[in-house]
Amino acid sequence: PGPDGRVLEYGASPRATLALYQAARALAWLRGRDHVAPDLLQEVAADVLRHRIALTYESQAAGRHPDAVVAQVVAGVPVP
Repeated sequence: PGPDGRVLEYGASPRATLALYQAARALAWLRGRDHVAPDLLQEVAADVLRHRIALTYESQAAGRHPDAVVAQVVAGVPVP
């Protein structure tokens, strides 16, 4: 993190949430499911969001990767 504790320079946009939903919807269809569940959203999150966030210079210099940041956020979301 940077001196102010930030890890991200900027986060995902509202369009990223639409892309996340569309990817989860496609995965649900491929698996024969008729609905999108939280587990599917978590499964595709890294693939959809890794290039839609920007890490601070300090985070990059410390060796953090966008996938690790997305995984940390996903881990904090409970799946029913």
